[in-house]
Amino acid sequence: MKTITVLSGKGGVGKSSITASLAVAMSRKKKIISADCDVDASNLALVLGAEKHEEWKPISTNQKAKFDLKKCNSCKKCFNSCFFNAIEWINNKPRLKEFSCEGCGLCKMICPAGAITEIDINNAKLGYSKTKYGFIVVSAQLNIGESGSGKIVSEVKNKAGKLTGDADFMIVDSAAGIGCPVIASVTGSDYAVIVVEPTPSSFSDMQRAMEIVDHFRIPIGIIINKFDINPGYSRKIESFSKKNDKEILTKIPYDKKFVDALVNLTPIIVYDEKFKSIFDTVAEKLIKMFSDE
Repeated sequence: MKTITVLSGKGGVGKSSITASLAVAMSRKKKIISADCDVDASNLALVLGAEKHEEWKPISTNQKAKFDLKKCNSCKKCFNSCFFNAIEWINNKPRLKEFSCEGCGLCKMICPAGAITEIDINNAKLGYSKTKYGFIVVSAQLNIGESGSGKIVSEVKNKAGKLTGDADFMIVDSAAGIGCPVIASVTGSDYAVIVVEPTPSSFSDMQRAMEIVDHFRIPIGIIINKFDINPGYSRKIESFSKKNDKEILTKIPYDKKFVDALVNLTPIIVYDEKFKSIFDTVAEKLIKMFSDE
């Protein structure tokens, strides 16, 4: 199975909409599974119109400190050393602030009295849905105020891997940005598709995303969304891509029907047939790329 990860660097450029339509196009030619790795704001299942989760279970990928105040000698080493300022000092004893501990384990390591342990916490829920297009979308949702999204992304991909059966491709919808969830999404991928729109901020964030992907030596293709809102900047992106040996997979025009499709929980490739050839072309390029190996 080959893993194709769709990322953008910048949020709001149409990444999830494009991922959904690409997944549908790929599913018409090959057996696929999709993974929504934007665990802070998962919405791929919504874009695909999946109505319910077949499974939705709590998971633990993080820990928090727990204090045994009977052992505590009030040395304040934990209080003074916590980088996240997650410990408050009350009545000459430590107390953990709600939603502040990142589970780094430093306080446990430096406590001379052995008064600190780490306990597992349920910081997310993980599940999957069956779509009407014949493939499964695996997703997770980080609980409010919790951390550990990068580890949760790994759990999503692991779950998708167990559910694949004989799937040919895993299509991954990454989070925006270049942080830990994105790195976890990209890790182990066979190909990365970067979605960009012709604006200075999106172009800048695309370059940062490329640095992450290049670090892992993963081939990159680029999709320019809304290319016609700024043709001059689109040409600048094309020139940059050519200079850096990155293929422009396709250019998608601006169309308000993308919004209508989202409102109707339908991928644009299904909502408006004129987009079918665009995504079919990208799907064919990706399939041919790996069939030639």
